[in-house]
Amino acid sequence: MALIQGFYAIFSYIDPSAFAIVRGTELFSPMDSDWVKIYGSRTLFITFVLGYLLCVRNYSVLMWCALFGMVMPITDGFLAYESQAPLKVVFKHIATLVFLMVTFLVLKVAISKKI
Repeated sequence: MALIQGFYAIFSYIDPSAFAIVRGTELFSPMDSDWVKIYGSRTLFITFVLGYLLCVRNYSVLMWCALFGMVMPITDGFLAYESQAPLKVVFKHIATLVFLMVTFLVLKVAISKKI
């Protein structure tokens, strides 16, 4: 997850218009790309936090990050659906949600077996 977040952060700075389309929205003007770059800076922050937690093997906090992170694909998927994005974009958000659920459960089991 940290890798894809890092990719999204870089992609949002390199080509904001294409990034917006991948995420399920469309920029009406190149001047609207500021929100994409703001998203990118926050995504980069998340990348660094998740990367650090992985490096120090803090699986308990990563487990909670996976659980609380589910709010993002839910809202992103809903916004993509509302903006009539292609169905594959909405399904990508659903797949991310499923990935986070599985990650949460795997980390929960791993942590409980360690105790």
